[in-house]
Amino acid sequence: MEGTYYQNPTFPTNQSNYEVNMNNNNKNANDYGVSLPMEQSYIENILRLNKGKMVKVYASFPDSTEWRNKVFEGRIEQAGRDHLIISNPKNGEWYLILMIYLNYVTFDEKINYTYNF
Repeated sequence: MEGTYYQNPTFPTNQSNYEVNMNNNNKNANDYGVSLPMEQSYIENILRLNKGKMVKVYASFPDSTEWRNKVFEGRIEQAGRDHLIISNPKNGEWYLILMIYLNYVTFDEKINYTYNF
């Protein structure tokens, strides 16, 4: 990641369904053969399913010269849409990690991933 920077994500505009349908010539996802599940799998949901498990969280802070890449070890306490809270029982520290900095998570045991779509 030397010399690179993450591009800011773009978010959908606040268009009404009518405007969106007009822009897409009144087509929806099923017109293209795409089937969307009733629920979608998000990182925070997977982390919530594994609350209490020990993990290693790999994060990158591209603007930092001191903490370019860092590994946090601990137990999953909470997970939200934009953050993860872990606690390290070895040193008593708690970490609040923003999801935008999260690269990936490793588990020492099998992860729970049970969705009924």
